[in-house]
Amino acid sequence: MPDTKTAARTGWITDWRPDDEAFWQSTGKKVARRNLLWSVVAEHLGFSVWVMFSIVAPYLAAAGFDFTTGQLFWLTAVPNLVGSFLRIPYTAAVAVFGGRNWTVISACLLAVPTALLAYCVMTPGTPFWLFIVAGVTAGFGGGNFASSMANISYFYPERHRGAALGVNAAGGNIGVSAVQFIGPFVLAFGLFGAAQGATEDGTEVFLHNVPLLWLVLALFAALMAWRFMDNLAVSRTPLRRQVPALARKHTWIMSVLYIGTFGSFIGYSFAFPLVIQIEFPEFSSLWIAALGPLVGSLSRPFGGWLADRWAGAPVTSASFILMGAGVLGAVQGVDAGSFALFFTSFMLLFTMSGVANGSTYRSIPAIFQAEAGAEAGGRPTEEAVVRAKRLTAAALGWISAIGAFGGFLINQAFRIANEQTGSVIPAMYGFLAAYAVFLMLNWWFYQRRVLADRVPSLAHAKV
Repeated sequence: MPDTKTAARTGWITDWRPDDEAFWQSTGKKVARRNLLWSVVAEHLGFSVWVMFSIVAPYLAAAGFDFTTGQLFWLTAVPNLVGSFLRIPYTAAVAVFGGRNWTVISACLLAVPTALLAYCVMTPGTPFWLFIVAGVTAGFGGGNFASSMANISYFYPERHRGAALGVNAAGGNIGVSAVQFIGPFVLAFGLFGAAQGATEDGTEVFLHNVPLLWLVLALFAALMAWRFMDNLAVSRTPLRRQVPALARKHTWIMSVLYIGTFGSFIGYSFAFPLVIQIEFPEFSSLWIAALGPLVGSLSRPFGGWLADRWAGAPVTSASFILMGAGVLGAVQGVDAGSFALFFTSFMLLFTMSGVANGSTYRSIPAIFQAEAGAEAGGRPTEEAVVRAKRLTAAALGWISAIGAFGGFLINQAFRIANEQTGSVIPAMYGFLAAYAVFLMLNWWFYQRRVLADRVPSLAHAKV
């Protein structure tokens, strides 16, 4: 059993054996679920802060800030870019500080962008560069995903890890839809302070309500993480032991695939409200944009479940094919002036990006476990299993960072297409070509029949 007295005093658990069934049933399951709960809460709020500009940016004109459409796309792209890079040190931070400790620190850091954005929107004449600074700090929220996933991966046994990571990821991803759904309603109420402006229909806009609400929630999450989460001694991995993950071919292959899956999800999440505003300016109910990230988040565990049942590669391939169909439908919707077709097609894009997120992320631990088995002659020792888990945790950070960078590319593609042509359609055709490349890459490395001959262990792994 874990040393609960020591854990209560220091927050560290030194004896953790989730793959031991007796240990898992007696105490491991309860401890793991408690940590998963508060990990989800903190990560959820991190995602909300990360994409906060996606719902604030469309209302800046009504608040009196005369920014161009290109500048608004930069405000949504900068948090994406910074958050992508921060995922690498955030993953390493779990090994240095411990999961609970870093969850507390990272939740407290969310106070910086929320307070700064509140100041920006409440101060008339705030220059564009200061909004950019606020966007840079909003990137703190993007790093939370990597540290949360790396931490939770240690708490669960292999047979439950896919489901646990799926729940953790989905709970965090829903933070995107939460801020996009709640934000438009919150900014319409004068809780305190003066309105920053009004929309065309005369509704007053209190933009500061959005960042201030999530500031309070972030501090609450930090307090709860300190009170109810634990650090695992097994996660204390020196940085030199994390570097070998970079030498693994599959770390980089899965990173590229994750650009197409999670990069699509987060990129569309950041840009969707602005894209609606550009292509269908008569449509003013921007809260509906929140449905995209919501279905993408909810479909993620389903993708993990499908990968557990049918293997990850075919699920990922099917997702890329359907995402291509979604792109073509969205283009047709714009050409035909049909918001219903455009919106339905984007819902398909969001849904299948979520499914692909779940299937690719489930593949990562399976790949490293299979390689550990191959290196140990088919019978991995306990030491090999632990090494595989550490490589998985390290790889998750790199893969999630590179994948999130795809969201920045999507925002920039939308910005450039709109500036050059006045429409986002050229960018959509670029995404279609990219999905074709990702589909071929996934098939080449994980679905060809010769894979069984090249890497025998992977032929039987659910990858």
